[in-house]
Amino acid sequence: MLDYFQVDPLFDNEAQQTRAAARKFLDGEVMPHIRDWFEEAYLPTGLAKSFGDMGFFGANLPVEYGCAGLNNIAYGLLMYELERIDSGIRSFASVQGALVMYPIYAYGSEEQKNHYLPKLASGEMIGCFGLTEADGGSDPGAMKTRARKEGSHYVLNGSKMWITNGNIADIALVWAKCEDEVIRGFIVPTNAAGFSANKIKHKMSLRASVTSELVLEDVRVDQNQLLPQVEGLKGPLGCLTQARYGIAWGALGALEAVYYEALEFAQSRITFGKPIASRQLVQHKLVEMVSEHSKGLLLAHRLGMLKDSGQMHYAQVSLAKRNNVRVALEAARSAREILGGSGITVEYSAIRHMLNLETVDTYEGTFDIHTLIVGRDLTGLGALD
Repeated sequence: MLDYFQVDPLFDNEAQQTRAAARKFLDGEVMPHIRDWFEEAYLPTGLAKSFGDMGFFGANLPVEYGCAGLNNIAYGLLMYELERIDSGIRSFASVQGALVMYPIYAYGSEEQKNHYLPKLASGEMIGCFGLTEADGGSDPGAMKTRARKEGSHYVLNGSKMWITNGNIADIALVWAKCEDEVIRGFIVPTNAAGFSANKIKHKMSLRASVTSELVLEDVRVDQNQLLPQVEGLKGPLGCLTQARYGIAWGALGALEAVYYEALEFAQSRITFGKPIASRQLVQHKLVEMVSEHSKGLLLAHRLGMLKDSGQMHYAQVSLAKRNNVRVALEAARSAREILGGSGITVEYSAIRHMLNLETVDTYEGTFDIHTLIVGRDLTGLGALD
């Protein structure tokens, strides 16, 4: 692990062992194939079982529901290792855990937890998170998806866009406005009549990830599929806080990957009789990568400590997501520059990580939206009001 400021001794045994086990598994089972999966826009569904066996899904949720029960720093390092391989691979796991399993755990009934969480944790069942709409983006309160009560059922109509895992999911965690204009969450089986998922093709980012449009046309779900413990936007926004926390760690894994690749290339590429690593401008790029990784890792570690102690604030998560993803994206661009012409091929990982991080910089709240969130927290004034 890239660790210029010796942060590793701050991690407890659980975190260190989690990271080591994840790296060994991912380097052996996923890294050899990720270039081809990205190029072919393919995510093997068999990963679900393997990830379930490794405890990657909902890893920071309680063991009583079949989860690993990790502390949040160990969980963060798991996200780090997954995104060191590929952002799409991390998205596959973090959507399952933070956006599907977490809301069931935090807002669901005991019956819902006992029924769904063990199956999701094992990879027997895959979920997706239906919040974003084509015209909504950063304004989820403007959602058009509706839920109408009919006897002991709810009838859902609407569509969701840019949904990770949509075409491979067994359940969708769908957020909809009810007749009282209050947003509520529903666990929707994807085999329900009127539910369909359309795979989004021709992506140039997150290609080793399934991205979909969800369409709900008079989809009837039992009232017991409603998440009973939350109402309003605080439900989906609480889920996004969990996902953004994992992203703040994950982006640093991508940064590590592009740094080591650029360093090795620069040390071996000879021009004008010397390795390009001896050039001042190349060294500047490498130093910037390590500097930003070091600051980001210390930031993520402190955020994890706050989360484990129950003191973490959502604006702190916004600052960490905003910072760590943007510096990882800039590092990937710099790595691509160092690689020169070689950097435009997926024989190297820089352009793959660069393209992926363009999406990571956008989803779960854009860089600009997180700037406004932190700005509002600092000043007490909402720039969108």
